[in-house]
Amino acid sequence: VQLQASGGGLVQPGGSARLSCAFSGSGLDFGSIAWFRQAPGKEREGVSASRSRHDIPNYADSVKGRFTISRDNAKNTVYLQMNDLKLDDTAVYYCATRQGRIVMSAALSAQHYTYWGQGTLVTVSS
Repeated sequence: VQLQASGGGLVQPGGSARLSCAFSGSGLDFGSIAWFRQAPGKEREGVSASRSRHDIPNYADSVKGRFTISRDNAKNTVYLQMNDLKLDDTAVYYCATRQGRIVMSAALSAQHYTYWGQGTLVTVSS
């Protein structure tokens, strides 16, 4: 299973960016998909999760109303639309997935995801 994240770069405060994560591999139903991020000197944190295409997405409080996760199962791709970016959003962003549908209480917990992408750096700076 391979996950390829893209879309990072330098963005001004208040700007927008869209991250993409393409999945490939066999025997995986691409159930729950999530985005995590890790800022320098900080622990990895859950940003958003799509437990299935039928579930309402989960968001960290810090990004609610600004970030939107979406998935295109036909293309095996998940997106993270990030609007009104702030300096604190600067981090390496990772996509992750696992077999099957994760329970809501664990949706933003990194330990419950099996497969990870390589990360893409988003820098918010003026």
